[in-house]
Amino acid sequence: MTHSEVSGRMIKWTVELGEYDIEYKPRVAIKAQALTDFLIEMVQLEEEEIWRVFVDGASNSLGCGVRVVLIAPSGEKVKLALRIDSRVTNNETENEAVLAGLQAAREVGPSRVIIYSDSQLVAQQIKGAYEAKDEKMLKYLRLITTRAASLTDWSIEQIPRDENVEADTLAKMAASLSNVST
Repeated sequence: MTHSEVSGRMIKWTVELGEYDIEYKPRVAIKAQALTDFLIEMVQLEEEEIWRVFVDGASNSLGCGVRVVLIAPSGEKVKLALRIDSRVTNNETENEAVLAGLQAAREVGPSRVIIYSDSQLVAQQIKGAYEAKDEKMLKYLRLITTRAASLTDWSIEQIPRDENVEADTLAKMAASLSNVST
């Protein structure tokens, strides 16, 4: 088809559809909305019960990733693995995992959450037992506090690495995935 044929067809359709006041509105963030809709459909929310959220971050030479496992009081699991495109340290990926866990909990909607992380540093900094001296760590603490404000009750617990195997394995997998855009 030549340029004039395409233009002619576009003008024809514009005239034909113009009388119906059809307005095109692009849908933004369809993936995030689809995930939210799926989580809401799959999870039956019990307001007063405590949800467990296992988080882990991984950083290696191939990349960085985080893993979140939400466990409902009924035992249902929702698993998320996310790749981080920028290079960050292990401690930063652990903080990113906590942020992702809080975001996932906020999307699902429980008001009471316990976050389990195998990072002693991150867990103790959030609890206030360790002082965050690095500016990046201070920014993460502020972000975590802000994101957690939507929850009625939440806490973070440091657990041994062998009790966080499910989150750890998939965090490493997400970090190892090659970046499609490069």
